[in-house]
Amino acid sequence: MTPDDLIAAMPYAAALGMRLETASAAETVAVLPWSDANTTLGGLLHGGALMTLADTTGAVCAHLGLPEGARTATTQSGTHLLRAVSGSEVLATARPVHSGRTQIVVQTDLTDDRGRLVARTMQTQAVIPT
Repeated sequence: MTPDDLIAAMPYAAALGMRLETASAAETVAVLPWSDANTTLGGLLHGGALMTLADTTGAVCAHLGLPEGARTATTQSGTHLLRAVSGSEVLATARPVHSGRTQIVVQTDLTDDRGRLVARTMQTQAVIPT
């Protein structure tokens, strides 16, 4: 699957406007462009949009590291929101910190267009044999 195919397979992520820049089991990079549609009452990027970006990017990274025939689902996710975002696209970079037989743990860092850390997410993805 191409990066565009991966996003197209996730309608919610596609609806937010996410795009994958690179996708591999070692590192997956995605972008959430700025959109007023993804903001809160105060005009800041909604925390849920940031968490969706992190969850989706981490899930793609985990998916690409699965054994053949397996699938994955998020079983745990924790996000530290560190900085408000206004008027900036957000870059997500996901890397596995543990790839085991039953789970994959991924860290995803979100940065704004000035390279400042906006949020950090640690998530656990179950390895589900099919």
